[in-house]
Amino acid sequence: MSGVFLLLLVSTANVGAVLEKALPRREPRRLSCVRCCGPSEQPVSVISSRYTRMSSDPAYSVPKVQPNIDITILKGEKGEMGEKGYPGAVGKEGERGLRGLNGRKGQKGQPGPQGHSCKQLYAAFSVGRRKTLHSSDYFQHVTFDTEFVNLYKHFNMFSGKFFCYVAGIYYFSLNVHTWNFKETYLHLMKNEKEVAILYAQPSDRSIMQSQSLMLDLQEGEEVWVRMFKRERENAIYSEESDVYIIFNGHLIKPAVE
Repeated sequence: MSGVFLLLLVSTANVGAVLEKALPRREPRRLSCVRCCGPSEQPVSVISSRYTRMSSDPAYSVPKVQPNIDITILKGEKGEMGEKGYPGAVGKEGERGLRGLNGRKGQKGQPGPQGHSCKQLYAAFSVGRRKTLHSSDYFQHVTFDTEFVNLYKHFNMFSGKFFCYVAGIYYFSLNVHTWNFKETYLHLMKNEKEVAILYAQPSDRSIMQSQSLMLDLQEGEEVWVRMFKRERENAIYSEESDVYIIFNGHLIKPAVE
């Protein structure tokens, strides 16, 4: 019996030796020293201290994530237009600009209606304007809306021009009503050239102003009125009930009798 027990001890010792050689030795776990706290500091947990050391190490640094947001997805629908704001204050009037270049010559118009075999050697017109007029452009054509006399329709109410069908000496007159504190500056025109000026300085009292002249016209020439704007505001006055702006003209002596 003792012999069997001795044999078991030897076998157990041999098995233990074999197992010890087969299994690797495990190193004893070393605990790293962690600074806990100073005399005047609060204790820090081991986990937070270990996280601090890992985050400061480049091998354990957390990568920076920069999100890429598609703005078109976040953009909302277009809103409704807001209410129109109040107009701003009127600025100072700028300096007068340079005169522009002359425009291109227009196309030749269509021939007029056939005249009478016995041409009438007369011409006369008298037209008026019942509406006030303020100058908005450097040159502004003055038109008329009231017809007193228009013999043989030589004055075109649509264009505001007198067309000479009978060559000769003509007399023209222009009468206007000025506007308080505003300048009055008009040109009597022969074709595209000014031949006389009607002018009145700004005043606190409005007045009637007139201009007249005689012209030697050839057949096909035109006479009309235009407003000329300078640095000051230019205007002429009239009313629906009363006519203050009148343009007259008549033939004095025809070229051929």
